[in-house]
Amino acid sequence: MTLLFRDDPYQVEADAVVVAAGPEGILLDRTLFYPNGGGQPGDTGSLTWDGGSTAIIDARKAEALVERGDQVLHIPTPDAVLPPAGARVTQKIDWERRYRHMRMHTTLHLLCAVVPGAVTGGQVGADRSRLDFDVPSASLDKEQIETAVNELIAANHPVRERTITDAELEATPDLVRTMSVKPPTGSGSVRLLQIGTDDAIIDLQPCGGTHVARTGEIGGITIVKIENKGKQNRRVQLALRD
Repeated sequence: MTLLFRDDPYQVEADAVVVAAGPEGILLDRTLFYPNGGGQPGDTGSLTWDGGSTAIIDARKAEALVERGDQVLHIPTPDAVLPPAGARVTQKIDWERRYRHMRMHTTLHLLCAVVPGAVTGGQVGADRSRLDFDVPSASLDKEQIETAVNELIAANHPVRERTITDAELEATPDLVRTMSVKPPTGSGSVRLLQIGTDDAIIDLQPCGGTHVARTGEIGGITIVKIENKGKQNRRVQLALRD
């Protein structure tokens, strides 16, 4: 399966051919739909073909098909009419929702650049997102963090994907900020998300999600609250300002 969102997260519509369709989901030969993973929800949208259409309410990794490589199941509404195998379909993602996820996910990387400590968990959402940090200091300053993140947003830093080898990642373990989820290895390369230029990096860490091309697209954010989730665990919740 070709993962079109890897090459262009801004692509909204594309054709595809149905490989298989059943109650567990629809499998295409290529997809725009990001599957639930890494704290980012699966995309929603629609599939349309000659004589039918169905809403897609989720996209998930097809764990039972891992031996066939990257596979994404497109989950239709219950009792939906399914396209036949071999049918050519037009897939379309819910762009407004996806774009908010892209802006939010990029913001969480900026939050990592501002808040010290390892990440112990997180979740991307269209309305609110969060990261949990294992912080050596008992307190975090809400206003200070908000100001620092918004300054990075306003600076309109470039955002791009890079790849390194499994061996390079093993040699630079500090790139992994997340304690709860380890980046997938074994394929020979690992995707990195870089914010900033090569000579002035703001954040660099493994990530397979979708992101905006420049931080200025985020607009602005508000730190909604910071919660105490343990002796050194602090949950930072944020929201986009629009």
